[in-house]
Amino acid sequence: MPTKDDTIFEPKTVTKPRLERPKLYKVILVNDDYTPREFVVMVLKSVFRMGEETGYRVMLTAHRMGTAVVVVCARDIAETKAKEAVDLAKEAGYPLMFMTEPEE
Repeated sequence: MPTKDDTIFEPKTVTKPRLERPKLYKVILVNDDYTPREFVVMVLKSVFRMGEETGYRVMLTAHRMGTAVVVVCARDIAETKAKEAVDLAKEAGYPLMFMTEPEE
């Protein structure tokens, strides 16, 4: 039985801050008429860790449609991968282009 001097503690309701998921970004392969198909597949395999068959399919999609989505991931990862792929192509003397854009 509580007396006058006793302090009564009420449990506090704990609210968790609601974390928003980071926006996802697409890395897009842009087709060009100069970069050899084999080199594009090699870049997809080495930078994006794709298998031979998947890399070939993505390369053919870009070849036929003009562009192809390579991967969807967090913004910093997407921009890093795109830059890495473009730099690899530049070193080899090819105008291969990758770009990033927000996923909708």
